Parts: sequence; structure tokens; C-alpha cells
Amino acid sequence: MRPVANIGVNERGNVLQLESPTCPVGPGLPSVARAVRVAMVTFLSLLAVPAALACDMPVSVCAGERPGSLPLIRAGQAVPVYVDAGADPAVKHAAGSLRADLGRVGGNAAAAPATLADVKGPLVIIGVLGASPVIDALVRDGKLDADGLAGQWEGFRQVVVDKPAPGIPRALVIVGSDRRGAVYGTYDLSERIGVSPWVWWADVPVTRRAELYLMAGARADRPQVRYRGFFINDEEPAFGGWARARFGGINADLYGHVFELLLRLKGNYLWPAMWAPKAFNDDDPRNMALADEMGVVMGTSHHEPMTRAQHEWHRNKDKGVTGGRWDYTANADNLRAFWRGGIERMMSKGGGGSYESLITVGMRGDGDEPMAEETATRLLETIVADQRRIIADVTGKPPEQTPQVWALYKEVQDYYDHGMRVPDDVTLLFADDNWGQIRRLPVAGRDPVDRAGGYGVYYHFDYVGGPRNYKWLNTNQIAKVWQQMDLAYQSGARNIWIVNVGDIKPMEYPLDFFLDMAWNPAAMTRDALAAWPAQWAAQTFGADVAQDIAEIVETYGTYASRRKPELIDQDSFPLGEGMGPVLDGGPFGQMVEEWRVLVARVNQIKARLRPDQQDAYFQLVEHPVLALSNLYEIYYAAAWNKRLMSRNDPRADYFAIEVERTFKRDADLTAQYHAINGGKWNGMMNQIHMSYVTWQTPTKQSMPSISRVSADTPADRLAAQIKFTHERKTDHALITRSASRFDKAVGAKGLSWQVVPHLGRGDAVVALPQGRPATAPADGMRLDYGVTLAKDGPVDVALHLSPTLDTRGGQGIRIGLSIDDGPVQTLVSHLIPTPGAATTPEQAAWVEAVKNNGHTVTARFEGLKAGHRTVRVWRIDDNVVLESLTIRQR
Repeated sequence: MRPVANIGVNERGNVLQLESPTCPVGPGLPSVARAVRVAMVTFLSLLAVPAALACDMPVSVCAGERPGSLPLIRAGQAVPVYVDAGADPAVKHAAGSLRADLGRVGGNAAAAPATLADVKGPLVIIGVLGASPVIDALVRDGKLDADGLAGQWEGFRQVVVDKPAPGIPRALVIVGSDRRGAVYGTYDLSERIGVSPWVWWADVPVTRRAELYLMAGARADRPQVRYRGFFINDEEPAFGGWARARFGGINADLYGHVFELLLRLKGNYLWPAMWAPKAFNDDDPRNMALADEMGVVMGTSHHEPMTRAQHEWHRNKDKGVTGGRWDYTANADNLRAFWRGGIERMMSKGGGGSYESLITVGMRGDGDEPMAEETATRLLETIVADQRRIIADVTGKPPEQTPQVWALYKEVQDYYDHGMRVPDDVTLLFADDNWGQIRRLPVAGRDPVDRAGGYGVYYHFDYVGGPRNYKWLNTNQIAKVWQQMDLAYQSGARNIWIVNVGDIKPMEYPLDFFLDMAWNPAAMTRDALAAWPAQWAAQTFGADVAQDIAEIVETYGTYASRRKPELIDQDSFPLGEGMGPVLDGGPFGQMVEEWRVLVARVNQIKARLRPDQQDAYFQLVEHPVLALSNLYEIYYAAAWNKRLMSRNDPRADYFAIEVERTFKRDADLTAQYHAINGGKWNGMMNQIHMSYVTWQTPTKQSMPSISRVSADTPADRLAAQIKFTHERKTDHALITRSASRFDKAVGAKGLSWQVVPHLGRGDAVVALPQGRPATAPADGMRLDYGVTLAKDGPVDVALHLSPTLDTRGGQGIRIGLSIDDGPVQTLVSHLIPTPGAATTPEQAAWVEAVKNNGHTVTARFEGLKAGHRTVRVWRIDDNVVLESLTIRQR
């Protein structure tokens, strides 16, 4: 929930304001966090439903008429929506969407009057300050207060104005500081009347309402991150195959839906699909024009400079420019001509205007491959300087007046760390390790904090590369996204946030969160994070099931993040010991049981939903749970088949049948996804996700190998022989403590320990606020855990961490550990990403950490006496995410 101000509250419970003060962070005790979460969920769930809004908030949406309110929909008929004839096309597009959205809610689309004289009664007026004659007249006449709005980036106000014109008793005026400000103010209203941003992309239904009213007053909002968007990537076979079947290609008919989704989510920046043979600007001339018309800022990915898609270099080879070596030392003239063509195309809008773009500069090897470092460090500064000369020459403006970004992706970050620099106005785009851990962020005293271009982050929800592709399902915890992006914001990366979303589907949930947070990161506090799942569920499915669905998606996130599906096989998790008459499923069996419980909850909630909610529920909640739980079932059965076949145990045949059954179930779930809503999403789940042998995707979906002792025993007789124990074995020499169950938390230097729900394998503990300098044990910042040792002797203490990287470019992340008042041992979590084979211990540790979504550091303490002891964990460096502790007596 956003900081309280005197302006208003949006449908997600976010309080809207002209400024965004930093919020204080509350206490971190688990019981308090749970109580806060439940209380906020109850409040915010109500806010997500227009009929239940607190109608005393300015410009809130209400089901019933109140004194001074404006009827948006009365008896099913919506008020007209007016836009000046000369308005920017982006404003006209958004106004058209609002008219349709009012029709979705009321049953009859809103009218589009040509002039205010055509209106008798209330209406909605949309426009841009300084570009709308109607709105500017209202400001001049003192009827509309626009003080402070001019000059804002994408700001908007929604104001109920009395008697704006003859015959009009009252109007809602949506005024933007610029064209996208007006667009966001418009889509904000659509969301508040009950139209989800996912109305098309996830078939989220709209609840019909014959009456809707707006309370009097004013609301205002604006973004705190300048460029916010996503990258459609790794888009074959799912997105690409689906789009070609549905739209005939990756064309403007498709991208119109993409652009609208982006804008409804209050994003503004897109890297389009680019796997060969795609090229956004070249494939369909309407693509670039429509993006600009709708108000979308287009870019190209981290390795595609000067608005050129990679595949364009492999086209039109007969023209004498393209198709040669992608090598600036040997082919600079042709590369400059190629890049100049990209900028000339950007400037081809007419009238001296350009299609709005954020230009990627720099260069990687062809096909997103690294350049040789000795070549790169010598050439890249020259390349960027030459690219900027082209930009200046073609645009006729100094290069700093055209937005540019340099992506510090993979080895390019090393060039920066080794001293390469670009002009101050170019945004430096840091990246994660492709697995959700940000590699580098600005460091005060080393990186200039006041760069004109600022800094940004390129993040991943999907990836193709080592140690394994992951593309099939959403496996991203929003708490992890929050922890990393909050760190980025607190560290000064505030100009660009862009995330690789693969095929868009099935990344709806984390993408929604990412862009919601990007709009105002300071407002996405730990408490707001805890409340967000129920807000999302209430907006999508209604307040009556919001808490239940929130718990499902949070639990799913915890289970799914244990290990990417593509990394799971029959050997991923241990079975219990032995093969006696009663089998012990061990940790693998416990995970399968947890999935079965979650599946049962999914089915219970499904039974409570309306028929028109079933398609959205299947896409957003049901399918990911059923599909991933079924994958665990497949490999669990395969593991038992393998184990029992080693002893020629006939029970192996039962598990062979189970593998076959669940493998078919996987195909059936895919077919069910492709059949919903008349086959609208046919092809979108075609991603191969089983039986990997290298990092790359297999050529076909194949069932895990199975063997049989005999094919003659009936299945029911085999099933009767299968018995599992429900007892859990206890290791009495091991003490395990969840990090969130600390006995004492001591803050220092303006920092406090906070519990972050559903981060890692449970609830994790983080020192907040993030982005702060190191502390020393002498500062006293620590967590205390009381334990009882059964005997004298040495003790090994392990800290189980969610993987994070040293974003300051140092030698790892330090954390202190001590027993009682003894000396503090300094442990170091030092993970170094590698794009290929691990050649150092730090790289090998990173590979294991991302595979298992966890990393452990340990310390030994000698000569301890039996009895009560206090294990103390000391903050030293930032960006430590503590999940649990284990204490083992030797």
C-alpha cells in the first residue's frame, strides 16, 4: 500500500499522491507480519471491488450515488468520453479503450461526442495540459487546478469539475502532463471501474454493473522510474507459433494487443520479439507507426544497437551493406551505414519528427555472443562515439537530446568495471545473472550518482542459456523480485526497469507485480508486498476468494522456486532409505505430498468461481499448479521405478504405469490450455520441458525412461502393494531454525531486521532499508537464536541463504557469526556467474546456487559446552537474505 496522502486511492489500494515520500518500515516479527498482512489484505481486498470502495475518498468509484458524485454509468448507459479533435493519437487510443471498457461494465459503450456542445449531461474529458483547448480553457477560467503538473514526466490528475461548459453539470477531467500521462490517467480509471489490465491477455472477466459513480475531488499520480517495460524473448516455439496461427505473423495486429497491455500496466518501454528471422521495424511497417501512435517507447535488446534488429544484418545482402563480418575493425564502413539506416528510419515519421525510441548503443558479437575482451575494451568507446555522431547527424540535434542506453550485460559489465566509460547522458543498464540476482549496481564514491542518464536494471523471468534453459512456467517469487528491485532502487537504479518475460504468458503474475512496483518503488514497502497477492486476486477474481487465491499463488511461488522445472528429473531430490514393505518417500515424497495438498486447494476454489471466471483461473492459477505438481509426480514415479528395478522388485511396474499416466496427463493439461476460450491460446504452451540432457532444450518432449519386471500383473494388484510411511525421521544431532523465528533482533545505523514473507523456501529475513553501507559487529546489528546443545564438543553452524551477488563489485558478501559473546567469524558468500563451464570455485558455487535456488555458508566452533547457547548472526554487508540456520553437533 502506498504512503498515505490527501489525494486518493487506486483500485489496488495504492494511495496516489503528488510526491512519493519514503515509507517507514514496520517491525519484522513473524506474528506481527502475519497480523499486518491479514489486516491489510482485508482492507485492500475491499478496495479492489468498485462496489465496496470507501466512497469518502476523492474520485473513488462507488456503486451508489452520493451527494456531489458524478454518474459514470446509470441504468447501464455510460457517460460520453470527449477528446479534442486535434489530440495526440495516443490519447485517442486510450479514450477509445475507456469507451469500450465502460461498455464492458455497463453493457453499452460510451459515446464519442465531437464537441462539448453535443453533450447534455455529465461526461469524461481527456487531454494533455497545454495541448487541449478545452482543458486549457478550464485552467484559465479557474475551474481546473493544474498547478505543478506542467513539466512532470507522465503525470496525471483526475478531477471532478462542476459546470465545465453549458449544459454539463459535472465532468471528470483526466489531464496529463504529457500524452502518456493522459493515457495512464485514462487506463487508471478503467482499472478502477473493474476492467483488469489482463482483460484480453488472460481473459479476466468484467463484472457488469448498471450503476457506477465517482466521488467529487481530485487524484494525482506519476511514475518514479522513467522507463518501465518488458522484453519478449526466447519466444519460440510458444509465442511465435501462437502468433503466426492467430495473427498470421508477428505483426501490428498482434502488437496492438501487446502495446495496450503495456500501457494498461502503466509501462512505456518495449523490446520486441527478436529471435531470427524476426525484425520488428522491418517485418511490418505498421509496427513502428502503431507503437508511436499508442504512446509506446520502442527499443531494441541489449545486443541490437541503433534500432536495428539482429536479423536485419542478415537481410538484403545484395545491397552491398549487410551480411558481411560483424566486426568493427574489419567492416566499420558497412556497420556505420547499417546503423545510420536504423536512425534514418526512426526519423522517417515526417515533419521532422521521430518515432519515439530509446536507442541501444554499443556492440556485442553477432548473435548475442561476446566480443574478444582485448578487442572490446579497445573499440567500444570508439564505437559508441561513432554511433553518437550518427545520431547527431541524422536527428540534427546534439546526441544528448536523444535518449540512449548502454546495456552492461554479461561480459560488457566487465568492460565497464575495467574502466570503459560512455557519455554522462547515456543510461547505464545493469543486469542480473539471468537467474534473478542483480550482478552490479551503482556504488557511492565509485560510480557518479548524478549522471544525467542515470542507471537501470535488465531483469529476467525467463532465460535461454546455462546451466539450463527455463521457459515453460512462471517460477519467479514476487518477494525475490521485490528484494532485488528494491535494492536496485535504493542504490540509485531509477531510470530504466525492463524485464525479460519470454512469451508474456505465463508470466502474467510477476510481470504485473514488476510494473506495479516500477511505477512507484518507494511505495512498494515490505507491508505493501505482503498485501499485494490478495490485492491482485481480489481485482482478478473478487474479494470473496482473494485471500484463498493469494495463499495459493504464494505457496506455488515457494514450491516452484525450489528448482526450475527444466532442472528436475528423477535424481533431483532424495527418496527415503530402503525398499521394505513400507516405502519412505523421503524429501522427494514430502514435496509431492505438499503439491497434492495445493492441488486440492486449487480444486476447492475452482468450485466456488463463476463459469465466466474459469478460463482466467485456469491460466493464472490452476494450470501452473496442476502442471508443475504433475511434473513432480512424473519424476517421483520415475525415481521409484528406478530404485525398485535395481532389486527387480515387482512394485517397480506400478511406478512405470504411474510415469505413463502422468506423462499423458502433462499432454492433456497442455491440450486443455490450448482449447480454452475457443482455442484462443492454441500453441502458447508448446514449450518442451522434460528430459533435458544439456542446457539447451531437447528437440522433442520425451517421457522419462522406465523398466518393468513383468507386464502381466494387473494395475489394481500392483497398486495394492504400494504403501508409504507418513513418519518423518528426525536427526537428533541437527537443530534447524527458520531465520524468521529469531529470539531477538537488534538494529543499528538506521537499519532493522525485517521478515519478508514467501522469500526463498519460506519466510526470509533481510536488513532494511537496503542499499546501505557495510556495518561492523561493533555496531551491534544482529539476530539472536537460542539453542540447547545436548553435549560438549565442536559445533558446525550453517546459514542457508537465498542466492544474491555482490552488487558492489567486491569479493563477496560478508556476514558475521558467533556463539554467545565469543569472537565473530566472518563468512563470505561469493558467487560469480559464468556464461559457460565453471572454471573457479566461485563460479561452481554460483551454478549450484542457481540450480537449487539456495546457497550455504558454514562455520565451525570448537570446544562448546552443553546447555543453552545463543547463535548470533551479524550484519556486515548489504544484500544478505537469510532463510534458515542449522546447528550440528559433532
